[in-house]
Amino acid sequence: MFLKNCWYVACWDHELIDGKMLARTILEEPVVLYKAETGRVVALRDRCCHRGAPLSIGRREGECVRCMYHGLKFDPSGKCIQIPGQENIPPKLGVRSFPVVEKDHLVWIWMGDAEKADASQIVDYPYLRDAQWKGIPEYMHYDANWLLIVDNLSDFAHLAFVHTNTLGGSEEYAYKTKPVAIERLDDGFRVERWHMDAPPPPFHRKVLPADEKAKNVDRRNIGRMLIPGIFFLESMFSPAGSGSERGNREGTREYRNCQFMTPETRRTTHFFFVYLNNFEGSDTNISRSLRDSLIEGFMEDKHIIEHQQKVIDTDAQYRMQAIAADAALSHFRLTLSKKIAQEQAEEAARVPPEKEPLRPHELLLRS
Repeated sequence: MFLKNCWYVACWDHELIDGKMLARTILEEPVVLYKAETGRVVALRDRCCHRGAPLSIGRREGECVRCMYHGLKFDPSGKCIQIPGQENIPPKLGVRSFPVVEKDHLVWIWMGDAEKADASQIVDYPYLRDAQWKGIPEYMHYDANWLLIVDNLSDFAHLAFVHTNTLGGSEEYAYKTKPVAIERLDDGFRVERWHMDAPPPPFHRKVLPADEKAKNVDRRNIGRMLIPGIFFLESMFSPAGSGSERGNREGTREYRNCQFMTPETRRTTHFFFVYLNNFEGSDTNISRSLRDSLIEGFMEDKHIIEHQQKVIDTDAQYRMQAIAADAALSHFRLTLSKKIAQEQAEEAARVPPEKEPLRPHELLLRS
């Protein structure tokens, strides 16, 4: 189900302020995240190895965490370093730790083989740290498998029907626009789509000066989806007929939509997002307006996607059928499934097969 040897977003950095112990299930593994007094981010399995009490309801002590059931103390590596009333600490007593990296206001976590964790593999998206690009980071929880969200983001055609009055603008978007390019890549895909000489969609119109709200625009979207579930959407709105398709950028306004899907379980997802713009200057109300518009649009997606999940849960015979608009998402799912199969094959080859369990009469002979 999951690709484990890759980086997932665990949280925004602001979720760990003020010494917070954040409990978050990732790939069906309970994890506690916290920031040590040194500023280092720590991620441990959120289960004390003694009696299973969650460490997230424990107490942070410097870089360590203490379970508040029987007082066992664990360092950032997960090793138990103190047991109240007991001098001898078994060397193997501890909990699993996970590699984590804080970058561009995001905390990334590696859920697979720790020896394979390479921070250079974390996607680099400069807009997230460029002071010119402003936005308000947000989090949303979906009661649906993360691939249904990936499917949704992979298909711009749904903008016309799901988001007619928010992010799309009109149903015309579905009938009059087609992708001008679909690139099938080893780590996902890239799709480019134009919509020429159309009214600005509601979310964009809200942040335009009064004299531009009624003017038509040429609209370009470039979507880039990366495995395991990272989506960047570059949107550009130009005065209609200004020649932006030929490279003229005069009068354009641009956005960078950053979205990160992290599986919580097979049917629930952590969804992190921020909508960046490069034209607000000191007017932070633009970021607030865009944030609110995006949440409104995502709630429309959420409504449909969570109902999809219910259909899948209740109808084991149902199978989705593809149409032309599914080209990008079909490639993504196929590419991901191949990577998961390869990872599982490598793991099976690395781990020796378990010995056949002893039969009852053999247990008696050895007792």
